[in-house]
Amino acid sequence: MNKYTHVFLGTAFSSKSPKEVEILKDHLFCINSKGMIEKIVAPKDADYHPLLDTYQGEENFHRLADGHYLLPGFVDLHVHAPQWAQSGTALDIPLYDWLNTYTFPIESKFSDLEFAKNVYEDVVSTLLGNGTTTALYFATIHKEASLLLAEICSAKGQRGLVGKVVMDLPEQTPEYYRDADAETALAETEEFILAVQELAKSTKQGVYPVVTPRFIPSCTDEALKGLGELAAKYDTYVQSHCSESDWAHGYVQDRFDKNDAFALHDFGLLREKSVMAHCNFLNDQDAELFAETGTAIGHCPISNAYFANSVLPLAHLHAKGIEVGLGSDISGGFSPSLFDNARQVVMSSRMLEDGVNPSLPADERGVPNSRITIDEAFYFATAGGGESLSLPIGRLAENYAWDAQIIDTNLGSSKLPIYDANENLHDIFQKMMYLVQPENIREVWVQGEKVHSR
Repeated sequence: MNKYTHVFLGTAFSSKSPKEVEILKDHLFCINSKGMIEKIVAPKDADYHPLLDTYQGEENFHRLADGHYLLPGFVDLHVHAPQWAQSGTALDIPLYDWLNTYTFPIESKFSDLEFAKNVYEDVVSTLLGNGTTTALYFATIHKEASLLLAEICSAKGQRGLVGKVVMDLPEQTPEYYRDADAETALAETEEFILAVQELAKSTKQGVYPVVTPRFIPSCTDEALKGLGELAAKYDTYVQSHCSESDWAHGYVQDRFDKNDAFALHDFGLLREKSVMAHCNFLNDQDAELFAETGTAIGHCPISNAYFANSVLPLAHLHAKGIEVGLGSDISGGFSPSLFDNARQVVMSSRMLEDGVNPSLPADERGVPNSRITIDEAFYFATAGGGESLSLPIGRLAENYAWDAQIIDTNLGSSKLPIYDANENLHDIFQKMMYLVQPENIREVWVQGEKVHSR
């Protein structure tokens, strides 16, 4: 009997460090029954040819075709699953108006489980089809629909971290879409945590409950305190929005006389398993608190261009020791693709470095040392996301989950411009990062199971 459940032969790209991509040319990837990469064998290794002889011709042996390459699955640290229903609309109005005119009315519809099922099945399938193997989801305030999202992730094979949203502050939330009160919100959150933990027992790739105050402006002190206590009691993940825009950042300063980061920390919401979205207005003290508590940033570059009033100083914050991954922020960000978001990371960082006001002299225009390379953006979309979640994902490396996307560079209408049979592999990698469309993603695997193919 063969030892491995699957053996793949192909060329793969994975982050060795935040700045360096490792190229694994013609390696064998040996996957065990738990869906983990048990062994990676290079052509020069002594057991390469014996392994090849054993598995070649077997049903569980996968030799990548010419022009096909392996990338790790993407980790999306910030998705509003219900907002998939409004993606691509109303991105030209301010955040506060956008929430009240479009977002809250859409999210309120998720009390209807049939509607929720349609949207959630679609968004999970769409993200898988875009190479996202792990997603950190905001659902809505509805416990049943939030649990349904976790069940859909479980069934479709995506690693889903799902939060029932809490928003109970009457002054900042509409009457038709808010928790009845803090007590109800906390009781339902606890029931949700227990139900998802039960579901996780039968989910190979893992599903996880997430404590999810929408953001400070929508929650009472009582709800925030109670959510911090639940996170500690059940050792769950925590997610929220932090210092996203001028308005949100200013609101928290007015209410608590401190920055978002410190206010969240006071309620027990900054911890090793916390991911805060956006964080554009963190100052150096905030950043140090994030690094100290192990809180990660979910960087949403497309969304930030619409709603954050600024560019995240990503290089500066990462240099301070903060874990960072990428988020699509559907639907503040219109694209479900982390390829698109990785591209935007690079563009936004260059605009921050060079500056955007041409009436200023060049040396006063930008913020020096802000640029992010495509290799670094790839790291944030994969390994950085895995580190942010403290899970063995985001790398094609031994003892990591087999979460992988198979990219076809030869595909008809979406053929990549590769004309030299011996083209430098790092150049091919860069072309993939900039040019791949969903149709180039031929297969997606999560935890050793094929979950998408086209």
